[in-house]
Amino acid sequence: MKKLLTNDEFNRALLSLSKEYDIYAPVTLPFKGTFSDTDLVKYEKITKLEEINLKDKSYYSAKEILLPIRQTIFYFNENEFKKPEGRTKKALVLLRSCDLHAIERVDNIYLNNKFADEYYADAKKMVKFAVIGCPGKGWESCFCASMGTNTTENYNLGLTFKDGAVYTHIKDEELNEFFNDGKEEEFQMEFVTENVEKVTVPENIKLEDIINDEMWRDYDRCIKCGRCNFVCPTCTCFTTQDIFNRDNSKTGERRRVWASCHVDGFSTMAGGHEFRQKSGDRMRFKVMHKISDYKKRFGTHMCIGCGRCDDACPEYISYINCINKLSKKLGDNNE
Repeated sequence: MKKLLTNDEFNRALLSLSKEYDIYAPVTLPFKGTFSDTDLVKYEKITKLEEINLKDKSYYSAKEILLPIRQTIFYFNENEFKKPEGRTKKALVLLRSCDLHAIERVDNIYLNNKFADEYYADAKKMVKFAVIGCPGKGWESCFCASMGTNTTENYNLGLTFKDGAVYTHIKDEELNEFFNDGKEEEFQMEFVTENVEKVTVPENIKLEDIINDEMWRDYDRCIKCGRCNFVCPTCTCFTTQDIFNRDNSKTGERRRVWASCHVDGFSTMAGGHEFRQKSGDRMRFKVMHKISDYKKRFGTHMCIGCGRCDDACPEYISYINCINKLSKKLGDNNE
């Protein structure tokens, strides 16, 4: 079903939806940014159109709705353990095309690998996705067109905000009942067709050809903060923590918490042996995973071209420049 709604009609639909769904969208949190006078754009619950930030790219992706930063796996005492109750209310997530592609990448890790992760699977069953169009060339650090993630049809609800109205494409029958207002109208999603940044990904990379290359020493200036991993919508690594209750050390909970391949200790083995001690080697590991290793298993690049890693790095390390530099070095640049 394709409909054109006024802003007021769309708000009525959101209000009706919010009774059955938690609705998540990028919102502006004033003075919560990197510096005291900057804002932060991240995913939060909303109930009306005016709360949504349609202008700026979110600093964090929608990944944490399905894969929380900190998640309790089970509670335990000396005799038994108990899995916590999962999401009880359905969710509708408003996101861009690239971020929906990112969810599909995470699905491969947690659902289509050797076994399915039950926590992620339970959460995914409760979530529907509404794609917001991206007019123009996206943002300065975006390169989704190079990665083929600039368009998608795999949404439950398509949304285009234009000329003070909301164009909708409702593909999920369960959502139809919430959009009673409006009139039938042709729908055209505004997808990015070209970015300012362009990336050429080298194909058929052989690790032995680049593992000891001096280019990785350029990235030893990385301070191992892990920001690039935490803002990345396709980074899926975590560590586990056992938290014991202060009043009774025989009870507590086990959590999984986001982790980063750039941070010290992530790859420490028994006996204290540490793989990839140099920051540049960790950069190589991440890059190879994003553009080579993942594709060998699942058939698509893991990177979706959102550019958040470039935005977040305090050392101004550019993943975009790294990929293009690697491509030129391997002779795969077609420019």
